[in-house]
Amino acid sequence: MNKKLLCLALLVSPTAMADNMVNWWDVSVTGLYGENYDLAPSDKQTAVTFETAGDWKYGDWFAFQDVTYFNGSNGGKDNSTYGEISTRFSAGKILGKTVGFGPVTDLSLALALEEGEGPVESFLYGVGMDIKIPYFSYFQLNTYRRHAMGSDNISDGWQLTPSFRMDFPVGNSNIVFDGYIDWVFATDEASYETNFHFNPQLKYDLGAVVLGDQQKNKLFVGIEYDYWKNKYGVDGMDQNTYSVIAKYHF
Repeated sequence: MNKKLLCLALLVSPTAMADNMVNWWDVSVTGLYGENYDLAPSDKQTAVTFETAGDWKYGDWFAFQDVTYFNGSNGGKDNSTYGEISTRFSAGKILGKTVGFGPVTDLSLALALEEGEGPVESFLYGVGMDIKIPYFSYFQLNTYRRHAMGSDNISDGWQLTPSFRMDFPVGNSNIVFDGYIDWVFATDEASYETNFHFNPQLKYDLGAVVLGDQQKNKLFVGIEYDYWKNKYGVDGMDQNTYSVIAKYHF
């Protein structure tokens, strides 16, 4: 696991803040298995994802760390790591008043760091928006300027990242549809293509059914869809696959 990313995640975790600073926080782990992955040592992958998210007095945070294991013929590469940490500083929370217009309910300073193996380390900065849309539990839209860190990373440009969640009650349980899009466009390097990554999950709250009400919103099972046009900025490398997942919230 990347030590720098882990340290940064700890900085925004609830253990690093006074209790009265944190409104809510969550920690989860997800197991995933899928096939037909492109530009990887093996097209079959098993992954474990650690996530933390939360809301605090002056903004919110989200961080994840992927540990991916390559199954089958992998060219001698057994596993890899990749992670991101993002935090937003809310104008509405800092100023103590509503900062928005129309369906936009808040504006934020949005920051993010991408780290992993290979030339992927990047710092992102821009503007975040919270948008109220019917039937969505939340919808956020962040517009970033990408700054590649390292001479081998040529992903400088602009990035638009919406993230969302929808909840569908089913009896005593719930179906969750959530995910994100990373659209990297107006890139600085001609050899790095505009790319579009859509990564939603459809999950069923199994814990509420088999373990009772006390485990509601804890154990989820479902599928993750992964569509990535021009993956890693490589022209014509279009990934289109899905994986089975199980996720537990602590």
